[in-house]
Amino acid sequence: MDRVQSVSPQQSAPARDGRPAGNGQDGGPGGRRAAAQRQQMRQDLATAAMELFASQGYEETTVDQIAAAAGVARRTFFRYFRSKEEAIFPDHDDTLVRVADLLASAEPEEHPLDVVCRGIKEVLRMYASTPGVSVARYQLIRQVPALREREIAVVARYERLFTRYLLGRFDTAGEIPSGWQRGGEDDSMLAEVSAAAVVAAHNHVLRRWLRAGGRGDVEAQLDHSFEVIRRTFWASSEPGARRRGALVAPGASATEAEAATAGALSASPGGEVLITVARTDAPLDVVVEAVRAALEGAKQA
Repeated sequence: MDRVQSVSPQQSAPARDGRPAGNGQDGGPGGRRAAAQRQQMRQDLATAAMELFASQGYEETTVDQIAAAAGVARRTFFRYFRSKEEAIFPDHDDTLVRVADLLASAEPEEHPLDVVCRGIKEVLRMYASTPGVSVARYQLIRQVPALREREIAVVARYERLFTRYLLGRFDTAGEIPSGWQRGGEDDSMLAEVSAAAVVAAHNHVLRRWLRAGGRGDVEAQLDHSFEVIRRTFWASSEPGARRRGALVAPGASATEAEAATAGALSASPGGEVLITVARTDAPLDVVVEAVRAALEGAKQA
């Protein structure tokens, strides 16, 4: 199996994301043009690799053949990829950076599960942007154990990224969504399980779409899987519920929920605050009756 070629001092070592190290001037037109050229070369090498793997087999294909098919030297291949199996996944490094930026820029009021779902959707869109290539790659990966192992390693990077983000939300000093317990023993477990669930849902939907030849509205299928996860892990926090303590009816927006809560707390400035407890899966009429009974009891006390 072809592995990493050593890099001499005269050659540019690849950056952390697998691209050749630049001169740090990517902000101007020349830098953007160079970045586009690097991305195009990565795609050319990946396309050449896929075509050779499909025509003559993965094990029979060498890095020299891939480089020749792309019209470059062997050392150029190793400026972009560390091994031939890495050439099958040319877009994941850039996508990982884009997802990390999305998590870092998310509003603190947004439910962390919604943020993670938006992040994994970026990965899905990467595959959906080139259905033909994605389907061919999926078929190849199923046949080559080394590529399956590489895919598992790639998926694990997203899962670790989401877990770190969710754990960071537990550590924040601000308000946290309903259903989360800051400082509890289950924090790390909930973060890891939630991240794994979102990634697993993405993989399930993606594989089903790939087996169908890349046909169908894959984003709609993923959105449905997100709803299932929300109901499973956050039954008390409907999509759009952003603040702890806001009672949100199904379909109600966050603004409506906050307005209802504010109205309840300010309806009678001289009154006391009433706290009542109900199961999250209880019917709405049962919850209302429990609140009414509590209010009657408070009046009689």
